[in-house]
Amino acid sequence: MIAIIDYGMGNLRSVQKGFEKVGAEAIVTADPRKLAEAEKVVLPGVGAFRDCMSNLEQAGFVEPLLKVIAEGRPFLGICVGMQLLFTDSVEFGLYRGLDIIPGHVLRFPEGMRAAGEELKVPHMGWNQVSFRQRPQAFTGIDEGANVYFVHSYYVAPADDSVIATETDYGITFCSAICRDNIVATQFHPEKSQAVGLRILKNFAEMK
Repeated sequence: MIAIIDYGMGNLRSVQKGFEKVGAEAIVTADPRKLAEAEKVVLPGVGAFRDCMSNLEQAGFVEPLLKVIAEGRPFLGICVGMQLLFTDSVEFGLYRGLDIIPGHVLRFPEGMRAAGEELKVPHMGWNQVSFRQRPQAFTGIDEGANVYFVHSYYVAPADDSVIATETDYGITFCSAICRDNIVATQFHPEKSQAVGLRILKNFAEMK
């Protein structure tokens, strides 16, 4: 069973429907105790980092989530759900994250340009991923595959070895990470059509 954490900050039903489409059982739960029963756990996230972190703490999910990761059960973070794994974020100040992956969450710089035009922030829409490594969750995904993004902030890992994919948008940024049982994406698999569904299917098959 895959548990999708409901802490009031994610497009939960879309993620659940994505798993259903690939034949995987997934429940949405606001009960931290359910994580003890889950084979795999998904942390989605939309909105501001500080609000997501605050809601996660107030809902009592931090300790059960850390236990899931420490026990080696497969974990998937999506969008802000990936950012929360890092040490801190500069969104609306400086806010502490879960500090599971050392590094920072930074804002895209002002005045980025491509082909002579200024790039808008947030980075929104389809863009390509380039692989630094290919964990099980990305099996069958082509180099340069298009996935869907909506974000103004990106992760900057302290250790480049956790970077799974990179994407270019004014700068080259880390768009997915992997380390041991952890896989996380800045893009939204549930909005990325066939490519995203393949990632969800791969994750559901992880041991």
